[in-house]
Amino acid sequence: MSTIAGGRAARRQTLRRIRPRRNPAVPLLLAVWAGAVGVVWLWWSNTPAIANNTDRILGAGRITGLLAGYLMALVVLQMARVPALERRVGSDRVARWHAMSGRYTLCLVLAHLILTMYGYALQAGLGFSGIVEQTIDSVNTLPDMGKAAIGTSLLLFIGLISIGGIRRRIPYDTWYHIHLLTYAAVYLSFWHQLSTGNDFAVQPAATTAWYALYGTVTALALWYRVLVPIRLNMRHRMRVADVVEEAPGVVSVLISGRRLHRIGAEAGQFFRWRFMAPGMRFSSHPYSLSAAPRPNMLRITVKAIGDHTSRLRELEPGTRVWAEGPYGAMTASRRRSGKVLLIAGGVGITPMRALFETLPGSPGDLTLLYRANSTQDLALWDELAAIADERGARLMYAVNSPDGERPDISAETLRRKLPDVDSHDVFLCGPPGFAQQVYEALRGAGVPARRIHHESFEM
Repeated sequence: MSTIAGGRAARRQTLRRIRPRRNPAVPLLLAVWAGAVGVVWLWWSNTPAIANNTDRILGAGRITGLLAGYLMALVVLQMARVPALERRVGSDRVARWHAMSGRYTLCLVLAHLILTMYGYALQAGLGFSGIVEQTIDSVNTLPDMGKAAIGTSLLLFIGLISIGGIRRRIPYDTWYHIHLLTYAAVYLSFWHQLSTGNDFAVQPAATTAWYALYGTVTALALWYRVLVPIRLNMRHRMRVADVVEEAPGVVSVLISGRRLHRIGAEAGQFFRWRFMAPGMRFSSHPYSLSAAPRPNMLRITVKAIGDHTSRLRELEPGTRVWAEGPYGAMTASRRRSGKVLLIAGGVGITPMRALFETLPGSPGDLTLLYRANSTQDLALWDELAAIADERGARLMYAVNSPDGERPDISAETLRRKLPDVDSHDVFLCGPPGFAQQVYEALRGAGVPARRIHHESFEM
């Protein structure tokens, strides 16, 4: 079992970092809607009187195309891992925004393609059956339409493999790298928006704004996805120091490096890790810190549930590590009240252990509830017990009975164990089904939704 010392120093570091921060989600969503209104206004101001059905179809094709172009920029922005989004809104929420924006974008792209080609076919005296012929003719004759066709095909392919049932059958690394083709798809689709878009031809200011939008998004993606990770890894030069078994199927990877306490990470956050070992160089996976950063040490604790996680136990000391982050908003700055309940399910104990160690609090303020299948599966238990003794915190576990019966974690049970549970902030991490069950129990026990802090790292 690994041992990480220095709890008091980690708490002092946490105290220095704590700055109550307002979640910028609402202002960001208002800005997004304001941009959409601006796009609609651009279309409306350049739309002449509609004389017939063909004009209506072409007008609908124009507005769906403009909105699709606008959403494409937002899709890339949501992939750029901008700290204001990843660390304050929350990586899981941004991932949901990205998935939703992607679905809307695909629908708008398809609508734009069908409506525009149908309108052109009607102008050429063809019916609905002439859409394919008109599409081929447009690709061959209009500027940048060949690039747009390739970009659209890529978007449709990425959308297809991202459908839940299909994605679950594709290895994560394969899906992840194919998903990166979104950048190429957006780049290829961008140019025809300006060269064939009537709205930009008659509004030079709109063209400038469109270049500014895409240029800003491109710069953010390059900076935060390429240059910032290069700088981080050149500065801290991380390597595997040791791999330690914590429980059956659970290992901790100790990572050494230079000035790691200045890496900017907080308890509750995670990095995307890439280990430069055979068969793992091209795999990047999100794992939470299971202890607060020390000057020369980081630690992650991972359960073997797939090929990548199973190979972690085979890592050799000295293996180079490439990390991107930190990400995640489930940190001490989310706290709203004095008392805190931490609830962990399975390997969800990793960020909870780091928070249990570092969250400021007086004796009696902190409670940790750890759910596992058996006592043998309670990874890091000795460390948790030592932290509880040192801090005067309460540590509880819930495991299956000898006959396999699952423990009851209901609103009534929570109120019985913690009569004032409704006055606690709750940090929750675990498998989706467990997290949903506990969330409903917490709400039933009277805990306000704004005080339940949960973040999923399945991205």
